[in-house]
Amino acid sequence: MHHEEIHLNGKTGDGYVIPLKTCNLVFIKTPDGLLACGAIDVAALDTFNIPAARISGVATLDDLLNGTVREANQHAAARGVQPGMSGRDALEKL
Repeated sequence: MHHEEIHLNGKTGDGYVIPLKTCNLVFIKTPDGLLACGAIDVAALDTFNIPAARISGVATLDDLLNGTVREANQHAAARGVQPGMSGRDALEKL
């Protein structure tokens, strides 16, 4: 497992890459939300009041930061996270 601090405007996120059998589980947790790879069900996190967004096809934290948001749950959308924005821009809102 790889952990890295991700510095954002006014806060820090914790980035993780967890190697699995055939892929990596990649996500960045902020104090209020989560930006994750396609393996995470962001809609399910809505039931726990956790703002979350998903970016598909990533293997590294850089991929996640530079990728394009494919899905944002209702709590993330309420914070301004929308499909099409970059991962870094989404993290600033989470």
